Amino acid sequence: MRVLVIGSGGREHALCRSLTADPQVTEVHCAPGNAGIAQVATLHPVAPADPASVVGLALELGADLVVIGPEAPLVAGVADAVRQAGVPCFGPSREAARVEGSKAFAKEVMVAAGVPTARSRTCVTPDEAAAALDEFGTPYVVKDDGLAAGKGVVVTGDRDEALRHAAACGRVVIEEFLDGPEVSLFALCDGSTAVPLQPAQDHKRAYDGDQGPNTGGMGAYTPLPWAPDGLADQVMAETVLPTMAELARRGTPYTGVLYVGLALTSKGPKVIEFNARFGDPETQVVLDRLRTPLASLLLACANGTLAEAGPLSWHDGAAVTVVVAAENYPGEPVRGDVIEGLSEVAGNAYVLHSGTARDGDRLVSAGGRVLSVVGTGPDLPAARAAAYEAVGHVRMRGSHHRTDIAAGGL
Repeated sequence: MRVLVIGSGGREHALCRSLTADPQVTEVHCAPGNAGIAQVATLHPVAPADPASVVGLALELGADLVVIGPEAPLVAGVADAVRQAGVPCFGPSREAARVEGSKAFAKEVMVAAGVPTARSRTCVTPDEAAAALDEFGTPYVVKDDGLAAGKGVVVTGDRDEALRHAAACGRVVIEEFLDGPEVSLFALCDGSTAVPLQPAQDHKRAYDGDQGPNTGGMGAYTPLPWAPDGLADQVMAETVLPTMAELARRGTPYTGVLYVGLALTSKGPKVIEFNARFGDPETQVVLDRLRTPLASLLLACANGTLAEAGPLSWHDGAAVTVVVAAENYPGEPVRGDVIEGLSEVAGNAYVLHSGTARDGDRLVSAGGRVLSVVGTGPDLPAARAAAYEAVGHVRMRGSHHRTDIAAGGL
């Protein structure tokens, strides 16, 4: 099988790494990729959100499967174009991807499907935003209605800050705060059938103790020893399958991965948000634990044959990933800093590249989240120790990382 992965981050490196290990896969290509992905896949300088360019590359390569990693190409309709060209594609249509592209649309679908979620209001004027903030009270939750690379949400006790964020975004969803630990669950979907992957927990805030601004994610781990038994089955029954049914009723069957961001409230799991793609950095740990060959699963989703795939199998033990970020992230990151020490990472740890590039023979930073350092082990403490030992070898001027990833799981 010849597979083309679209994207350039840590999620795509994790996908390429897993696909390369699949005995059914003969070639892995990635567009545009990064310096780390170049070690496991052939790179192509194609704009990922340009449908014509992606289709042209897929046909040129004779790809048997196209896997779309980031949200922007999905919202731009790249999956539609690839399928129309006759190439199997893992990723939802432009219309179905609105579950991430528009927070207001996602809420509309959740309400219609009876999915447990926070009460909310969609606001476009300052007066509407002020009224919604007063209705739901503190902490205030204000979400940019459109794509914001994981940084469009403000949760604050400061009403003025909430109003400023609403004004800066224009159209926002304001909702009640959901208390309780957060969980990420990925469901693989083929339009009618869905299967859950292993739940994980992401760490969104920039600094230790869940302080600082929201980021795209500073680390993750799986499994979750504290999660209630049967959580995945409950979320599939209450959220994923009703959502798929509602989207199919609207004529937009969902094919790809549905990311369900959950809060485990005192009244049960409630949906914080949907994403239309694998989450980053949760993908880095979830795929590490997946024993079932990845390519066959993604192709089954693309072809509508997931029901024939059989039960998934998982490696024992745990995985933890720690994100090493560039100076000033999640603001405008400093780029071009030299990265050293990766060759010293060994044992039960490895490094996935998120924002890297080559400058001659030097590896340099080229984004905000630069590396995802993954540690594995027979249990969570061992995996966490392996991840942080490996992080200690990474040298990059001005970099920062959280030191408490997975600490809550212990």
